[in-house]
Amino acid sequence: MHESHSSKAINNNDHGIGRSRSFAMGSDELPKTDNCNGCSGGNILGAADTLLDQCSLIVDEVSDADFTAPSAVLPGGTIGTHLRHTLDHFAAITSRETTDPIDYDHRDRGVPVETDRAAAREQIARLRAGIDGLEGTGGDEVRIRIMLSAEGREAVLRSTVAREVAFATHHGIHHVAMMKAIAREMGIELDADIGKAPSTINYERTGA
Repeated sequence: MHESHSSKAINNNDHGIGRSRSFAMGSDELPKTDNCNGCSGGNILGAADTLLDQCSLIVDEVSDADFTAPSAVLPGGTIGTHLRHTLDHFAAITSRETTDPIDYDHRDRGVPVETDRAAAREQIARLRAGIDGLEGTGGDEVRIRIMLSAEGREAVLRSTVAREVAFATHHGIHHVAMMKAIAREMGIELDADIGKAPSTINYERTGA
């Protein structure tokens, strides 16, 4: 544990949590717009933006050393590597050419986002702008390429933009939870709703 962050607790009010900034994936403060362009559901892009905001907070709250420190709880992982992995999924959606399949499996590793917090902030900002740019395209059909075996066997499936943004968000929640656990190793306590699934928050609120 790094002494510089020993038992550091994040004050929610310092970050506007509960006012202009909420980190609950199930927050009632998310705009109630339908950006699915005909698909059923609520604000999928807003949920993705909230997840990326959680990533931004973690980057802001840890030190450079904490960002790259190997985890004892999750061996082989760092906050930086889990962040890069999370952002890669959103980048696969927002940066592809229109006719290309979305490909989550062919990723660049060992990139600056894993070790440089400034690079991480820049990538998060780009992705939030990219997600915002998907407004009105949620029902558009896309193809996704997935790897099925260690030998590299692949399949191409049909999907929609909204479905893939929802997948990247759902996948990202679990990695944010891992980043939060590593931050706790460093003595950094983050908001309770960071890295928590909407279904969990809903259960805690309603008991159902």
